[in-house]
Amino acid sequence: MVDPRGPVATLAAGLERVPAGGTVLVRPGRYRLTAEVIVAKPVTIAGEGLPVLEGSGPHGLLRITADSVTLRGLVFRNVERSYIEDRAAVKLDSIAGCVVADNRFERTFFGIYLKGVRGCRVVGNRLDGHRDGVPAGGNGIHLWNSAAVVLEGNEVTGHRDGIYLEFSTGARVTRNRSTRNGRYGLHFMFSHDCEYSDNAFLDNGAGIAVMYSRRVAMRRNQFAGNWGPAAYGLLLKDINDSEIEDNRFQSNSVAMFIEGSSRLRVTGNEFSRNGWAVKLMANTEANRFEANRFEGNAFDVATNSRGNTSAFAGNTWDQYRGYDLDRDGYGDVPFRPVRFFSLVVQEHEPALILLRSFFVELLDLAERVLPILTPETLVDERPRMGGRR
Repeated sequence: MVDPRGPVATLAAGLERVPAGGTVLVRPGRYRLTAEVIVAKPVTIAGEGLPVLEGSGPHGLLRITADSVTLRGLVFRNVERSYIEDRAAVKLDSIAGCVVADNRFERTFFGIYLKGVRGCRVVGNRLDGHRDGVPAGGNGIHLWNSAAVVLEGNEVTGHRDGIYLEFSTGARVTRNRSTRNGRYGLHFMFSHDCEYSDNAFLDNGAGIAVMYSRRVAMRRNQFAGNWGPAAYGLLLKDINDSEIEDNRFQSNSVAMFIEGSSRLRVTGNEFSRNGWAVKLMANTEANRFEANRFEGNAFDVATNSRGNTSAFAGNTWDQYRGYDLDRDGYGDVPFRPVRFFSLVVQEHEPALILLRSFFVELLDLAERVLPILTPETLVDERPRMGGRR
C-alpha cells in the first residue's frame, strides 16, 4: 500500500516491494513525480479515492515496459510540453495485454501513448489537455505500430488530435467522445481492418481525417459542429474497400470529403444542416451511396468533374420534386443532386453570398431541365420519396 503519510510514501517504493502479479493500492493524496516511474513487472496499480500523480519537470509520468499491467482509478496531472520528444502521462512501450481504465488525465501533453503494443485495452478514461491549440499540443490517445487495441468509452478534449492511430491494425474504437480538440477529433493513417462505432466527434478544429487505409468500418458515429474553412465531418483520403454506415453528419462545413478512394459503401447515413453534405473528387471510383438521407444542406453533392463512376440509389433528398405514380415509395423520375451553383462556388467561393437569391434558383432550375455542365452520370435513378417536410 502506498500512502503519502505512511512508511511507503511513493509509487516507486511501492513497485519495488510488490511481487509480480500483485497489486499496488495507492491511497488518496497528491504524489509529486520528479522523474518518470518505470513499471517493469506485471502488476495492478489501483487508486483509492482518485489519488493524484503530478508531474514536476521535463518528463513523462509512467512508462510501462511489462506485459499484463493494469492501471485503474488514478489522476495523472501536468506533463510539460516538448517540441523534441513525445512526453506522455502514461506510455505503454512494446508490451501486450495491458489495461488502462477509469483514470483521469489533466493538463497532459500526450495522455496515453501506445507504442508497439498488442491486445491492450483503454477504457473509461477522461483526458483533458492543455487546450493551447495545434502547435503546442500532443494527442489524447496515441497509437503507433500497434495491433488489436480496444479504445472504449473514453472522453477526450483539449488536445491536438483527440485519438490518433498510425500503422495500427485491428483496432476497435467504440463509444468514445472526442470534442473541442485543436485539430482532429480522430486522425488515423496506414491503419487497416479497423472499426469505429458509436462514437461522437463534436466541435473539433478540423473534424475527422481517415487516410491511406483499407477495410475500415465506421458505423453509428456522430460527426457534428466541425466548422471552418478546412474542417470536415469526415475526410476520406485514399481509403478503399470500406463501409460508412448509419452515421449522423450534422452542422459541418463539409460533412464528407472523399478523395482518391474506391469501393466505399456509404449507406443509411443522415446528412443534415451541413454546408456541403458530400464532396466527391474526380479521382474516386466505384463507390455506392444507398439509403442515405439528405436534408437542409446548402449543397447535397459537389464534384470537380463531369465524369463519375460512383452510384447513387434509393437515397432521400429534400430537394427532390418528383412524383410516385405507382406508389412504390420511389420517385418515377431521376434526381440530379449536383446543383449548377455548386460548380460556380467551386471556382468562385465569394459567390456563396448569392446562395439564397432568386437568380441562383433560376440557374439551378435551368440546369435541371437541360443538364449541360453538371455530371450526366451522377444521378439517383430511384430516389426515395418522403424527403420534403
